[in-house]
Amino acid sequence: MLNGITKLTLVYFTALCSIPYLSKAQQSKVFPGADETTSSRSQYFSWINNTNEGSTEKQTLINLEFFSWLHSEYGMALDIYAFDAGNIDGKGYCGSIVSERFKQQFPNSFNNIYKAAKAIDTRLGVWGGPDCFGNTVQEEKARLEMMVELCKKYHFALFKFDAVNGNLRTEKQDAFIEMMQQCRKYSPDLILLNHRLELGKGLPYATTFLFEGAETYIDVHMPNTATATHHRQGALSRGLVPGLQRLTEDHGVCISSCLDFWDDDLILQAFNRNLILAPQIYGNPWLLRDDEYATLARIFNLHRRYGKILVKGKILPEDKYGEKALSRGDGVTQFITFRNLEWTPKKITLKLDEEIGLTTGASFEVRQFHPTEKIIGRFKKGSSVVVEVAPFRSYLIAVSADEIDELGIKGCDYKVITDIAGKPAKIQLLGLPGTKINVQLSPSKRRFTTATLDGKSINALIKGNKIEVDFPGTPLKHAWHRKLSTPALTSIPEDAETLYEATCFAADNNALEVRSLERSGATKIPEVQAARDAFFKQAVFIERNIWDKNLFDGDSTTGFDVNHSWGQTANGIFRLDLGEILTLDELILTTGREGDIHPLKTDEGAWVDISTDLKTWKTLRFLTGRKMSVKLKGEHVRYLRFRNNFEHLLEVEGHLNGQPVERKKWHASNLFQSWKVFAADKAWKSTFRLPEITEGSYLCIALNGKHGVEGAYAALKINGEYVGTPDRSVSFPSNVWEYPLAKADANYTYYIPLKTYMKAQQMEVIILGMKGQPAEFKPEVWVTTHNPPYVSKELVLQ
Repeated sequence: MLNGITKLTLVYFTALCSIPYLSKAQQSKVFPGADETTSSRSQYFSWINNTNEGSTEKQTLINLEFFSWLHSEYGMALDIYAFDAGNIDGKGYCGSIVSERFKQQFPNSFNNIYKAAKAIDTRLGVWGGPDCFGNTVQEEKARLEMMVELCKKYHFALFKFDAVNGNLRTEKQDAFIEMMQQCRKYSPDLILLNHRLELGKGLPYATTFLFEGAETYIDVHMPNTATATHHRQGALSRGLVPGLQRLTEDHGVCISSCLDFWDDDLILQAFNRNLILAPQIYGNPWLLRDDEYATLARIFNLHRRYGKILVKGKILPEDKYGEKALSRGDGVTQFITFRNLEWTPKKITLKLDEEIGLTTGASFEVRQFHPTEKIIGRFKKGSSVVVEVAPFRSYLIAVSADEIDELGIKGCDYKVITDIAGKPAKIQLLGLPGTKINVQLSPSKRRFTTATLDGKSINALIKGNKIEVDFPGTPLKHAWHRKLSTPALTSIPEDAETLYEATCFAADNNALEVRSLERSGATKIPEVQAARDAFFKQAVFIERNIWDKNLFDGDSTTGFDVNHSWGQTANGIFRLDLGEILTLDELILTTGREGDIHPLKTDEGAWVDISTDLKTWKTLRFLTGRKMSVKLKGEHVRYLRFRNNFEHLLEVEGHLNGQPVERKKWHASNLFQSWKVFAADKAWKSTFRLPEITEGSYLCIALNGKHGVEGAYAALKINGEYVGTPDRSVSFPSNVWEYPLAKADANYTYYIPLKTYMKAQQMEVIILGMKGQPAEFKPEVWVTTHNPPYVSKELVLQ
């Protein structure tokens, strides 16, 4: 039986293939900007960098500087930069480039933006409504002239027409057709994205339909459907377009929330589905870590180099290669994608013949390009090559009868960091700790005269010689990814409340983008910092009060709210973590109005529980009001949980001896339920020790099955210390930036980062089940890392 998404896909597919309004002869005369053999175009679009209020010239120029930096630093080319909603048209309204609203956002129209984009060979695109032709001849003419001007004057490459702005009226279909015909006189390759529209006889002028009707904002529109080592299992499980039709849009890869393993997502978008827009990203790519930009550029650059041969795809036998495995190429060179959506590694045997699309050649070079790069070797036709796909990862491999002309190292895994003609090439050599490996430079068209490894000369390498590379560290004795235990039902522990509170205080309710910023850490790249600042300092982001740091910034115009947008409800309480045990005389909470003290009123008594260790709590009483004072009188305190919530807080301050105390370590949350509401009546426990802890490793506590929405929480206990889980899939409740967080009643996975002091210590994983919620799940505990625990050395070739 087809699910709803698949049915929707087939509806669009059928509509595009069978237009009832035009004869076949008429249809054939329409060229919709691309066809099935057109090479993909790389794209960024600005949705959730801004929401329906739109962007500005200033913010856009800053974003383009980021892409200009990627271009100069890594040679990454971006074909299209597309504005999303709110720049000309918006949700429910039609705009104009002569309106006062547009002029405020773009005082120089698109002139400066067009010049900045053109400097890096990038063209513009824009979101809008398919109609907006008004009700008079004059209004229709004005709309047509404006859209044509975008192509004539600014050479726009893309229109994205969305049902959010309304549909196309039957009586305006001719105007729509004329608009597209006139626009394509100046931009013959103009792509028209059809987002859920019925265009009638204008449908042949659309380039694409929206695959699965889906958006890909992780844990907002696209959450996990099963337990996994990260948040992108749902995205990695996406299917193939019927008939491998490329004139489709899959909404690209969202780089804004839940960032880990974004590159696996992008590999499938670019090399597996390989639609007309690929690689396609949106959101806030400036939230990645500094070391990840080389990977982003490498994916874009590889796809661009081989784009012409990727237009033809071949589905591989599922029983041999796994679900949705695909080979793309020209018969001489094939790029093949696999995926593994299970907890254990998957070995795949690759047959080097027609089965994977090879039609010529007596022998083939086999080279891995993701998740690391590796020269596997050269083999005769008909040979079998075994590759291993790590759990919840995608995998990209190339097989070619020709020599693959890419920088490469024989003997070890590696990552190409920079490969730009005329500039030094940089490659990270990767090896497990305590190993020694002989490596050799693979021949390529690039020629070098010097080579250094971590700054030391190794010119023998560029002469074709092998050199030994020593990767320091202690050899691993255990698999870095493995199952540790199966927690068993147990009695409710006496410290269940402490375990629950440990996770509530370890996690947060900030916007998902704030979590991404904290995940990636500070940047040393000015263009990245500028783009981050432009996003977080835009007025609308600040005004939505979705970051707890607003409570501790000394600015009474900012705050932290319970976000009720889109009908979202919350029944949590306000918690405050001071980050360390402090001695305070008074805590002052400032709010804006009586209605913000939910559900209390001014001058009503309220209660707060305070603790230094989450185990022992003391209750204090205070009076509510616009400025509330909790008298601590020299109490030692770190954790505070208020028995009620505050709809809107402006500031939280602490005083000792009449002086304000430092608040850099302070954090707050406002969406987690009180312990009394949670009321655990079930528990599971397992105990184990980890004899070694590799860098970047973490625990995955997988709840396979039904537990109810927010119906089960997990925490860790180590020698009397309580360690909460700061991250979970599906994400912990969030005061969201764009749209309500996805909710799930099954298959949570809790993630706990491991630290070196935990080595060899007895660990207890405890899972608590909420009263009245189902306990139809089987818990498992796994240890894993974001990437294999490689040691890296930098090779520089000049």
